[in-house]
Amino acid sequence: MSKKKLTEIFGVEQTQINEALTKLKEIYQSRGIVLIEKDSEVMLGTAPEFTDLIENLQKEELKKELSKASLETLSIVLYKNGASRSEIDYIRGVNSSFTLRSLSVRGLVERITDPKDNRRHIYRPSFELLSYMGIKSIEELPEYDEVHKETKIAAKNLEEELKNEE
Repeated sequence: MSKKKLTEIFGVEQTQINEALTKLKEIYQSRGIVLIEKDSEVMLGTAPEFTDLIENLQKEELKKELSKASLETLSIVLYKNGASRSEIDYIRGVNSSFTLRSLSVRGLVERITDPKDNRRHIYRPSFELLSYMGIKSIEELPEYDEVHKETKIAAKNLEEELKNEE
């Protein structure tokens, strides 16, 4: 974040922001967090001595088996060949934000801007996922036609519900 933005947010002078940042550096010095400064911007980061620990934690997260929630979400993304978070939430009946983030981090889904509404995102299967599954196209999924039709019906129901709420 820029130092200028910090002065606007807190309604203080630049000198006060600089003093506070200096104090933060001292406070975090022995806690594994560092304050990184580049030009007139600042950012919190992990101390370099914890790089190996953080990398191991990330690797461990990626090695875990997919949860039931992840598999459900992945199935929806696959069979719809791209779905918004609200569609996924509607079909599953629960919030899928964390699950989608986890699938994105693993490289199984990718997030693109919705061509119909640039305020939303569409989650679609990644090439890595298709390669891992050993399929060349989504249509090769088991019972694709039947499941795809059902997910379209669910999406249409969601659209109707949203229109009725307006």
